[in-house]
Amino acid sequence: MANLINLENVSKTWGLKTLLDGVSLGVQSGDRIGIVGVNGGGKTTLLEVLTGIEEPDAGRVSHNSSLRMAVVTQRFELDSTVTVGQAVVEPLGLQVFEWASDAKVREVLQGTGVAELGLDTPVGSLSGGERRRVNLAAALVQDLDLVVLDEPTNHLDVEGVQWLADHLLSRKLAVVVVTHDRWFLDTVANLTWEVHDGQVDVYEGGYNDWTFARAERARQADAIEQRRRNLARKELAWLRRGAPARTSKPRYRIEAAEALIADVPAPRDSVELMAFSKQRQGRVVIELEDARIDAPDGRTLVDHLTWRLAPGERIGLVGVNGSGKTTLLRTLAGEYPLAAGKRIEGQTTRIGWLRQELDDLDPTRRVIDAVEDVATYIELGKGQLSASQLAERLGFSPKRQRTPVGDLSGGERRRLQLTRVLMSEPNVLLLDEPTNDLDIDTLQELEDLLDNWAGTLVVISHDRYLIERIADSAYALFGDGKLTNLPGGIQQYLDRRAAQQGSAGVLDLGEARGAEQQAVDKQKALSSQEERELRKRMNALERKLEKADKDAAALEAEITELSGGAAPDFEAIGVKTKELAALRDERDELEMQWLELGEQIEA
Repeated sequence: MANLINLENVSKTWGLKTLLDGVSLGVQSGDRIGIVGVNGGGKTTLLEVLTGIEEPDAGRVSHNSSLRMAVVTQRFELDSTVTVGQAVVEPLGLQVFEWASDAKVREVLQGTGVAELGLDTPVGSLSGGERRRVNLAAALVQDLDLVVLDEPTNHLDVEGVQWLADHLLSRKLAVVVVTHDRWFLDTVANLTWEVHDGQVDVYEGGYNDWTFARAERARQADAIEQRRRNLARKELAWLRRGAPARTSKPRYRIEAAEALIADVPAPRDSVELMAFSKQRQGRVVIELEDARIDAPDGRTLVDHLTWRLAPGERIGLVGVNGSGKTTLLRTLAGEYPLAAGKRIEGQTTRIGWLRQELDDLDPTRRVIDAVEDVATYIELGKGQLSASQLAERLGFSPKRQRTPVGDLSGGERRRLQLTRVLMSEPNVLLLDEPTNDLDIDTLQELEDLLDNWAGTLVVISHDRYLIERIADSAYALFGDGKLTNLPGGIQQYLDRRAAQQGSAGVLDLGEARGAEQQAVDKQKALSSQEERELRKRMNALERKLEKADKDAAALEAEITELSGGAAPDFEAIGVKTKELAALRDERDELEMQWLELGEQIEA
């Protein structure tokens, strides 16, 4: 196992705050490290010091001399004057036919959604989320020893998050990732670094193991941080009662976890909350009858939709980016008109809507004043919380509550927005990506609050753990004009999406064409039936190419083995070499056929 990066007694201060204080760490080949911690705790700073983007104030950072590393941070900006293809594949220094026939490159372009953007698309015309995906693709197409990622899941849907996890697990490279996506952390990481108070604590395993370690640490410190301990134990209880972890755990670890959570109650009493919500809401909440919803660009998102939200119903809404989830949520809120049909809202319905856009607040006002502008006290479950108490539960210490809004980070502004929505005491909550920019501690607090919240809930999120924990049912938009119920939850959605993509088409290689050629192309347009047949043939050729690559690798291994002995068998080596040459010729022929079919489809 090779040593890739070492940190020795590294310290780093930002302003008056010490983010790293005498930290010594190392990254080895094969490590998959997840970095967690509160917002503003120093996670991104640790990444930048680790990769050499920022110099430490003290200590030493050393890299392996042959280290091949790619870094994708939130601060990195692409050149707006280049195209997507120039940003992603041109740095590889390969001809189009070379990278287009590389299964790894094609998988990355399709998995990150870059292929759909088009390789000829100017980077300057992309949104912030699309640029982040281009950055991610540009890193993953390379041959690497180490990839460093800062919040890579923020602009990926549920399907994209799963693809990224599977891709990283299939590659022989080290990974260092800052993420608040707990499913992703639990799936990918074999080590967890927790950044807090200038120190970095190292834990073996992913999110599940880290949660157990925190709960155990809190138990041993019994009287310290009582509230945090209870939260960690509740989270551990949910993890243990749900689906088993992907990796097997030692028996002693399972028994210790069960003993730790033995007295933890169920996350919520659904029957009691449902009864209470009916008292607050009545029978009618929000209803859509024979509704048609059109996107701003004219596309029909859903048609003939009849959907009645029941009192106390808790729904998770999923779908690919651009499928219309936010538009559907805006329609439920009454802020987006129906193209046809009607919307009915109950007389007692009070909607709280958490948008993706941040509230435009006076930057000179204090945090606590911005919260108390909405309300001073709220009823939550059977208890009452003041504005200050709710703000503290969502991560604003009493000292931080006196901070001007203009001095808050992006994650803190998101928390303030969420606090204000909850302070309005809605009985219908519409949450659009509530986990963006929230640290794991705040996510646990949010889930704990929502466990005891009586009302109707619709949440859009790519965080699988959030949907599986707070939602009782899941719905999806597949782009077929329908809202589909998913009794099997997120896994059913992923299975259906995988089936839909079984016949995915050829990549847009982004080759430039003249005006005359484009005019000819229009005359040669294929029928839909012909295009489907060509795509089937291309898919078959791709499978043959992958098999040829595997066979060639096996032959190369055999030749190496035959050559390595004390008495090499030159006759056998010659036979195997001829087989390898014939296989490569066959592969080249298949590749040419694949490229010709691609040109026919593009024409």
